[in-house]
Amino acid sequence: MMPYLHCETPVVESVPLRECSGKRVFLKMECFQHAGSYKIRGIGRLCQESVASGDRHLVASSGGNAGYAVAYAGRLLGARVTVVVPGATPEVACQRIRGEGAEVIVHGDIWDDANDLALQLAAEPGRRYIPPFDHPSIWSGHATLVEELVRQMEKPDAVVLSVGGGGLLSGVVEGLHQQGWGDVPVVAVETEGAASFGAAVRANRLVRLEKVNTIAATLGVRQVASQALEWSRKHPIYPHAVSDAAAVRACLRFVDDHRVLVEPACGASLSAIYQGTPLLDFAKTVLVVVCGGTGVSRETLSCWERELAS
Repeated sequence: MMPYLHCETPVVESVPLRECSGKRVFLKMECFQHAGSYKIRGIGRLCQESVASGDRHLVASSGGNAGYAVAYAGRLLGARVTVVVPGATPEVACQRIRGEGAEVIVHGDIWDDANDLALQLAAEPGRRYIPPFDHPSIWSGHATLVEELVRQMEKPDAVVLSVGGGGLLSGVVEGLHQQGWGDVPVVAVETEGAASFGAAVRANRLVRLEKVNTIAATLGVRQVASQALEWSRKHPIYPHAVSDAAAVRACLRFVDDHRVLVEPACGASLSAIYQGTPLLDFAKTVLVVVCGGTGVSRETLSCWERELAS
């Protein structure tokens, strides 16, 4: 059995979030992963499988976190890594990916553009494409998050998590069903400018957004994975959209409350607690997946806050 590239992350109860929400709020601190986010769970598993099958050059497309996970895994596994990122990716994320020894190529405006090039590059002999969210091994890897939860806490009334491509959502719901928590509803939070999952649920079919407009680069996907939509037909999942400004404010409040820095893609979920949503009115205990993020600094958050307020 291959060793995990991810670590077990703690669950902590948040007093500040309890005070502002009136609920017991528990935080699964995926921001403490060595690769900066939950992405290393599923992507690490797929990278291990790829290298074990003989692949020595991994090619990824990413808004930041997935690329860093591939770069981190590639360094530990001894594989060459190329990551294609869109122009909206923060420079701090690119620097961190390069710091793991990976090649970074900037292409296009959003992830879909970068992914087109990554697929072309991965078609060359000896290379393996590592998707950021749409693969069964990735979902199975992310399901390990719930394996840990059942040892760390009592069953919550609801889970809150962020959705971009839907890989985390697919993995967490898979894990809930594997661990006997299949009745726990999930509030799936997107930013308003990239709400492809909510659009798909309303239409009961996959919807490709005409454009993506969000500073949460790692949520900026035109179309959610089909697996996420399929789970919405079998599990209570409630889409919820927040503004970029709300996501950034949540990040700033979180760093003050918990001394932990996360990016707006994660702040989207936190804002559902800070601002409140009627979708959680029924819940007395809530588990929030603090998914983390590599493409952020305190200075960047402050700049975004000023820009969004203007």
